Amino acid sequence: MARDAFNTIRLTLIEALDRRAALHEGAARKAIAAKLAMLEDVDETSSDAASTEPARGPLGLLVDAMRPPAPSYPELPALDDIHRTWDVLRSETQFRQSLAHAPRDAGPLNSSALVHRSIALMRELSPDYLRHFLSYVDDLSWLEQMGAAAAPAVKDTPKATKTAPKKRARKPRKES
Repeated sequence: MARDAFNTIRLTLIEALDRRAALHEGAARKAIAAKLAMLEDVDETSSDAASTEPARGPLGLLVDAMRPPAPSYPELPALDDIHRTWDVLRSETQFRQSLAHAPRDAGPLNSSALVHRSIALMRELSPDYLRHFLSYVDDLSWLEQMGAAAAPAVKDTPKATKTAPKKRARKPRKES
């Protein structure tokens, strides 16, 4: 499919350059003819033509340099079971802690009661989604704590007091 799209684009470009070459003379026509020759030399069956990627620009190279190296330690399949067990235990603990703080006499639209009901419903309908959701909320909480720790302290400076606007004296109306 990508190959067909490449050929279609290439043929459309060749036709457009051919029409443009007919409109020009001299150096401009030679430059267009050189581009045409280059496009026509590409063999349609060549796999290199469609699969070549453009060279990475400076921003792409910077992103590549910032990417952390792949871990050099081997993957241990036995750890997957331990991670799953830990996730289940952690979500159960978080769920129990959440229910311990549930308000008893809350109304139907109380936000805390709604959150606790939705978490209980998630646990009942999809425990895997609840684990994923709690992990996401835990990450957000951690990021919020990191942001609060990095925020500069607010200086204790007295606030400026507002002064009352000056009252204007009304001009007496002229009677007509």
